Amino acid sequence: MHMSRSLASLMLAGLVAGSAVAAPASLPAYGADPQQTSVSGLSSGAFMAVQLQVAYSRSFIGAGVVAGGPYYCAANNVFLAGICMGQVPFFPPNPVLMANAAKGFSRARWIDPLSNLSKRRIYVFSGTDDTIVRQPAVDATVSFFQQMGVKGDKLKYVNQVPAGHAVITPGYGNDCAANAAPYINHCNVGSEGYDQAGALLQHIYGALNPRVDTPTGQIVSFDQRAYAAVATGMADTAYLYVPRSCTASDAHCKVHVAIHGCVQSSESVGDQFYADTGYNNWADSNHILVLYPQVNKSAIPSNPQGCWDWWGYTGGNYANKSSLQMRAIVAMVNRLAQHR
Repeated sequence: MHMSRSLASLMLAGLVAGSAVAAPASLPAYGADPQQTSVSGLSSGAFMAVQLQVAYSRSFIGAGVVAGGPYYCAANNVFLAGICMGQVPFFPPNPVLMANAAKGFSRARWIDPLSNLSKRRIYVFSGTDDTIVRQPAVDATVSFFQQMGVKGDKLKYVNQVPAGHAVITPGYGNDCAANAAPYINHCNVGSEGYDQAGALLQHIYGALNPRVDTPTGQIVSFDQRAYAAVATGMADTAYLYVPRSCTASDAHCKVHVAIHGCVQSSESVGDQFYADTGYNNWADSNHILVLYPQVNKSAIPSNPQGCWDWWGYTGGNYANKSSLQMRAIVAMVNRLAQHR
């Protein structure tokens, strides 16, 4: 049967309109408090959290580093990645070298002044059964921040939990010692489940209201491509958790950026990282917007595992303020702080 050209045109227009409706929405503005932004991540997301905290130390008031190595550890050389992950016996990362690199970047004004870091609060975690980013690498991260002036109770290092390579929750995910997808494990410390999201958020922000069992806010998908060109390796779509209390135009909510690890974006694990790691439970009762940026494993051929760039696959400036990925994340955070 032949259809008329006008009917075909109408059907094509309908298809185009339907595609437009299905496309991710723009990231809304929420009037968030620009003085209350923090970041955390697992694995490559932890390396990225360190980079953001160091490069943009004016903007981020604290960081949670779960199984991540020190700043600029790979020095734009992927062949150093094994050392930076603690995989080379008797040859851990040298945090003095990383500290010297950061000082040079700061003098060149490629990153914010390092003096800001002495006022920041840093949570670091390394599971004793982590076989992917081993404890010598994470020890070097702690030493790096100490050299940057993060002292006393501002720096918290949790390194006695028999956990594998994972975000740790009180009851969701693999057994505690697992080193396997989706890289979310449940662990007990003493007689209670360990709530890592709560531990790091409270270290950064201080005492918070108790977590809710069931978040009542909304997970919003949005067009990440508006902030991150294809060359960044970042995905088309990212996610934001919005508590009900943050929908008012004058809510002035905090912002926490939660950064997934390798093979942990929604492409690989569905909604598990942005729905089941516990951040939203704390955000719901404490006026916190949680931003979940995304990198897909298929975006750049040199990044087959969907890792964040901590060795230079997006270019030699990956660890300073001209980093393509960090600029994209900061632009999204700035958008959240805008008023409607």
